[in-house]
Amino acid sequence: MRDEGKKRILVADDNQEIVDIVDILLTGEGYEVVKASNGQEAVDLADDSIDLYILDVVMPVKSGFHACAQIRERTMAPILFLTAKTHDSDKTIGFSAGADDYLAKPFSYAELVFRVKSLLRRYYVYQGKAVNSPETETLLTYRELSINLDSQEVLLRGRPISLTDIEYRLLILMLQHRHKVFSAENLYESIWEEPYFYSANNTIMVHIRNLRKKLEQDPKNPQYIKTIWGKGYCID
Repeated sequence: MRDEGKKRILVADDNQEIVDIVDILLTGEGYEVVKASNGQEAVDLADDSIDLYILDVVMPVKSGFHACAQIRERTMAPILFLTAKTHDSDKTIGFSAGADDYLAKPFSYAELVFRVKSLLRRYYVYQGKAVNSPETETLLTYRELSINLDSQEVLLRGRPISLTDIEYRLLILMLQHRHKVFSAENLYESIWEEPYFYSANNTIMVHIRNLRKKLEQDPKNPQYIKTIWGKGYCID
């Protein structure tokens, strides 16, 4: 029976040793772990009770990329790839499928726990389970967008749209600082809360592209998030 007081984390990897190590590590941190040995099992187990997903990329039956895309259709819960496939092209595919973060194998136990806690903290802030400060503006509007910062509901032309917590935080940051040009470094360090590295440019680019697909009627001619060539992005 599920302990309602514990966060549930699904771990999918065809390497049983890695699954067992992650299970022991996260159980020791107070989490409940659900195990899957391939991508299809991860998809089959995905539901609203899972707070975070940790996926390998190369798995039998269904790859982590395909599993991620299908899981993302069901939930906005954070997805972390724990994988040896960490080339920029792999990260681009993963982020395009809906992943929130990457951690390379072999990994540091401390780094894994840090990433898990950071992703869960951001997710629950996004879900409105953290209290806004008194000075925070409750309603944020721009063009055809309306965002309730208390409920975290995002409306576009009066209709709700679903954003991942990363997409939501990128949007809020730029809306609250309109006209400011954010470099990739600014955005990465503000949202991920860790030091910038060069290939993080691709991470930012993919998340901006995904956000534009949800906001723009013509993503190739964006009216909300503008690219300032050579400098970064802004909402004017």
